[in-house]
Amino acid sequence: MLNSITEDSLSKQMEELVNVFVKEKLEMIMKEEMKNYFEVENPDLKSSKNGFYNRVLDTRYGRIDDLAVPRDREGYFTTHVFDPYQRREKWLGETIINMYQHGFSTRDIGKFVERIVGEEYSAGTISNITDVVMEDIEDWKNRPLSRRYSVLYLDGTYFKLRRQDVDDEVIYLIIGINEEGYKEVLDFYVGGKESSLVWKEQLYVLRQRGVEEVLLGVFDGLTGLDAAFKEVFPKADVQRCVVHKVRNTKAAVRVKDEPKLLEDLKKVYHAVDRSEALQNFKDFKKTWQTIYPKVIKSWEGDLNDLLRFYDYPRIIQRQIYTTNSIERAIKEVKKRLKPMNSLPSEKAVEKIVYLIVLDYNEKWKKRKITEFSSAQSELNKMFEERYGVGE
Repeated sequence: MLNSITEDSLSKQMEELVNVFVKEKLEMIMKEEMKNYFEVENPDLKSSKNGFYNRVLDTRYGRIDDLAVPRDREGYFTTHVFDPYQRREKWLGETIINMYQHGFSTRDIGKFVERIVGEEYSAGTISNITDVVMEDIEDWKNRPLSRRYSVLYLDGTYFKLRRQDVDDEVIYLIIGINEEGYKEVLDFYVGGKESSLVWKEQLYVLRQRGVEEVLLGVFDGLTGLDAAFKEVFPKADVQRCVVHKVRNTKAAVRVKDEPKLLEDLKKVYHAVDRSEALQNFKDFKKTWQTIYPKVIKSWEGDLNDLLRFYDYPRIIQRQIYTTNSIERAIKEVKKRLKPMNSLPSEKAVEKIVYLIVLDYNEKWKKRKITEFSSAQSELNKMFEERYGVGE
């Protein structure tokens, strides 16, 4: 116990020493600033020193309660150590935004700040600090996009949002792979229940921002989404996510039949080409028609869109027959939102999603997707056949 008290006392003394050291260095810098301002930069200005005024500044080393800031009688000089109305170093705002991005609640962030600077920040103050992100979101959502995208992936995920009460609402996410093979989150939208009408509105927004030519849209089986996609991009193909379809099929069959049925089904979407896939489906149908007629009917109805990936270069087929490419990003969004249980507003969700999206885009812009880079000439030919020669 005595050792613990001694360690705490030493730690506190060290913090106080560091705080005093930082205060002295900051005050020395400001004195030199003022001297340089009048003697070197503006030697013709006539003014005289007028002592100091005290202010509070939160630093990464703790709170300085009585920082002495020099001033002149005419008010010409302003220090560059901090902005005129700044009460904390930029690091603190950046740290708060980073913690918010990683799913910390405003209460947890407030406790962290209290430990660091000795004063509690309310949830409202934390929210105001993170609101600087909102200024960037609008610009990001209106940035111009590439004219051509080989693939657009569409997917959504539900989260709990608090309005008058708490209910599930959706985050819409659109990821594109451009003609050069770079992946990018193009846009996101927050709120309401998932609807093909909302998806259509978001796709029209992409058109307004410069997207003209798309080869393929990849998404799950939401009713009306394929028609909505084709309305906005009539020359594009549609690929229904095979993995989603297999999951639905798995839920529709008995456990004892599942291994054999799924193995037979895998031969359809792991075939060498479309011709072999169709033959394998005939075999699958022959084996399971009488046992699971509804499963067969469901696959037959969607078969063209489920096998669309066979019309594309073989090297990218495993990249486009499923929405896995977007589901990883969706998973990260859910992970960040999970600790919050429910979000207080659309704005709060948008801030978190935007920060996650920025991380992904920063990472993705540094490297092409190997498969799409290898298939670039074949995909360019498909663009030309469908849309004509590009500019």
